[in-house]
Amino acid sequence: MIDGPLDGFVVGVTADRRATEQAELLRRRGAEVLFGPTIATAYLASDDALRAATVALIERPPDYLAATTGIGIRAWFETAQVWGLGDALLDALGHTRIVARGPKAAGAIQAAGLDVWRSAANEQMDQLLAHLLAEPLASARVAVQLYGTPAPEAVRALAGAGAEVLEVPVYQWRTPDDPAPALRLAQAAIDGRIHAVTFTAAPAVTNLFALADAAGVANLLRDAFNHAGVVAACVGPVCARGALDVGIVAPLVPDVGRLGLMVRALSERLAADRRTVPMAGVDVVLQGLIALIGEERVRLNCRERALLDTLATRPGTVFSRPTLVREVWRATGADPHAVEVAIARLRPRLGAAGAALVAVPGRGYRLEP
Repeated sequence: MIDGPLDGFVVGVTADRRATEQAELLRRRGAEVLFGPTIATAYLASDDALRAATVALIERPPDYLAATTGIGIRAWFETAQVWGLGDALLDALGHTRIVARGPKAAGAIQAAGLDVWRSAANEQMDQLLAHLLAEPLASARVAVQLYGTPAPEAVRALAGAGAEVLEVPVYQWRTPDDPAPALRLAQAAIDGRIHAVTFTAAPAVTNLFALADAAGVANLLRDAFNHAGVVAACVGPVCARGALDVGIVAPLVPDVGRLGLMVRALSERLAADRRTVPMAGVDVVLQGLIALIGEERVRLNCRERALLDTLATRPGTVFSRPTLVREVWRATGADPHAVEVAIARLRPRLGAAGAALVAVPGRGYRLEP
C-alpha cells in the first residue's frame, strides 16, 4: 500500500531554523528527508550596530517602522529586554506608524502590544515600500528592520523621498560553517536521487547555487531543476524571486507564504506524478521510488525508476542502449552495459510484471504492456 502522498519521494531540506518541524511535516506525509542546510542564522545580540540603532530610536522615536520579518522583530525586542531597554523601546514605538511585511511580522508587532498601521498582504518588500512612499516622507524618520541581508534599494528609495533612514540589523544569513551537507544535497539533485528541494528564504537558494558554483556543478544543478523534474519548493513569493534570480524557471510557491502550505503544495505536485503502468498484464503503480505490484511493495533506486519511466513513455517501442544511457544516466561516456545490468536486477524484483522488460537482440529494450 501507499502510505501518504509523499510516500516514495525524497525531499531535500535547506533550512537551518525550523528544519526539524519541516521534516516532521514531510515525514507525516510519507517522505524521506535529506538535510542539507544552506544558510545559518546569526543573531546580533552582542552587535554594537544593533544596540546603537536601538538607542538612537529610543532617543529619537521614528515616524515609521518597516517591520520585515516576525523572527527579526521578536529577536530585536527580546534582545532589547536583555539590555534593559525593552520597555523604553516599546514606549518609543508607541506612536510610530508601523508597516508590516506580511502577517508574520504583523503578528510579532501585535504580540509586543504595538499597533500595525499598514500590512503588505503579498509579503513582498515592494508593497511595503509602496505604503511608505505614498506618505509625505520629507524630513520623516524611517526605521527599517533588515531581514538577514542588506536592503540598499529600499534605503535608496526612502532616502530619495526625503526620509532619514535608520537600518536595524537584527540578524544575518550566512553560509553554513560546514558546506558538505549542502553539497551532498546538490549532488543528490543532480543525480536524480531526490525529487524536490525546499527553500524557506531567498538566501537559501542563492547560497546553494554559490556553493554549487564553487564546486563546478551549478549548471548541472540548474538543469536538474529545470529539465530533470526536481521541484524547487519555495515558502513564499520573496523566496521564489530568489529562485528565479538564480535561473530556476518555475519554482513551486503557495499563494500565501506558510511552511504548512508549502508542504501541502509540494505534496499535491508530487502526488500528481503517481502513475499506473500496465506491464505484462499486471498494473504496476509507481509513486516516487515505490512500485506497488498488487499487494507487494518494491523499493526502487532512482535509476530503476527512471528506466521504467523512459520505457513507459512509448510502450512497445524499442529503445537502444545508448538512448537509455543518455535518458537515464544523463552522463556522457557511461557504459551501455549498465543498462543490461539494471534490467537484469530489476526484472526479478518486479515479479510477474518483470516479464514486460523485453530484450530485443541487437537493438535494445522495450516495455511490453
